[in-house]
Amino acid sequence: MNTFIKSLKKYSILNFPVNEVSTFIMESDIQKYNLAKYEHFSKKMYTRNRIYKDDHFEILLLCWLPNQMAPIHGHEGEKCWFKVLNGSLEICNYSLQSTNPLSLILNEKIDASIGYVDGPADIHSIKNCSQDPVSTLHIYTKPYDTCAVYDLKKKRIDRLKMLYHSIDGKLC
Repeated sequence: MNTFIKSLKKYSILNFPVNEVSTFIMESDIQKYNLAKYEHFSKKMYTRNRIYKDDHFEILLLCWLPNQMAPIHGHEGEKCWFKVLNGSLEICNYSLQSTNPLSLILNEKIDASIGYVDGPADIHSIKNCSQDPVSTLHIYTKPYDTCAVYDLKKKRIDRLKMLYHSIDGKLC
């Protein structure tokens, strides 16, 4: 992970050029044993396990049990990517039609399997539709601690506090 982090630090100086960073993440061969201490699952919901964080970016390992999902949410205009390390997920990408009343347009549904890299993302939801646990590596530039969640049933946008399940492999 140290080499991966050092490379991202170099990209941070260049404001994370999208094509270069996307290619770097896609071509990175991150071995599962390097992530074992960060891989924590919970029956309650998917987990956000922090691997690294500074003022410019953070790296998380998200762990998804079957049928767990992240609600429709936004990324505050930051650049972010994720790579599917095992299994497959369903990604739904949306565009905002209106905030009052709240209306989103589903632009695409993607079946993302091993090696798939998504990003930069704006408004989307993610779900583990498989019967197997899935792990995804996420890189977020300009880390933040809350995000917009789009609740289509209540027709409103809420702020959600982002929490970690673990930091540097230790449960919170």
